[in-house]
Amino acid sequence: MQRTRNMATRISDLLERISATAGDRVTVRDILDIFGERAFGGLMFVFAAPLILPMPPGLSAILGAPLVFITAQLMIGLPRLWLPKAMASQGMGRAEFIGFMAKILPRLQRMERVLRPRMTWLFVPVAERLIGLVAFVLAIIVFLPIPLGNMAPSLAIAALGLGIVEKDGLLALIGWLTAVASLLVLAFVSKAIWAGTVAFFQVLLAPFQ
Repeated sequence: MQRTRNMATRISDLLERISATAGDRVTVRDILDIFGERAFGGLMFVFAAPLILPMPPGLSAILGAPLVFITAQLMIGLPRLWLPKAMASQGMGRAEFIGFMAKILPRLQRMERVLRPRMTWLFVPVAERLIGLVAFVLAIIVFLPIPLGNMAPSLAIAALGLGIVEKDGLLALIGWLTAVASLLVLAFVSKAIWAGTVAFFQVLLAPFQ
C-alpha cells in the first residue's frame, strides 16, 4: 500500500513534504528517502531544475557533481540508485531549500496538471539507459564552468528526469529535443570561441612573423 501511495504522489507533493519534515538542513539522503523507487528521475529533476534559472557562480559545480553520478548509474542500468555517504550527507539549509522550491514549485505544479503516463515505451530499460547516456553527457557540461552554458542542458535533464518520474513520454521527448538543441548550440559556440581565439593570437603574433 505504501508503494502504491508513493507512486501516485506528485513530485511537487514530495518536495513539499521534504520542506515540511526536514530539520535545519535538507540533505541528499532526505530527498533520496522521500523519492524511493523514483529516485533516479526525482533527483535528476531536483538537481537540474535550480540551474535552469540564473544562479550564483559555482552552484553548477555543486549540483552538477551529483548529476554526473546519478546519470552514470542510470546509463549503466543499475536497478537502485546508490550514493556514497559523503555525497548523501551533503545538503543546504532548510530556509535556502524552501527558497529554491518557492521558485520551482509554482511552475512544476502548473506542469503537473497536464502530465500523465503516455508513450511509456520510451521508458523500457534500453530506452532509460539511453536517457541516462544523454543525461550523463549533459551533466558533464553542467559541471563545467561554461558561462550561461548550463541552462539549456539543465532544462533537458530536468525534463527527462520529470518524464521518468511521471512516465510521460511526451515530456521525455521534449527533453530529448532540448538535449539535441543544447548540444548543437554548445558545439557551434565552442567552434566560434575556438576560431575567435585562433584569430586573436594570429593578429597578436603577426608582427613577430
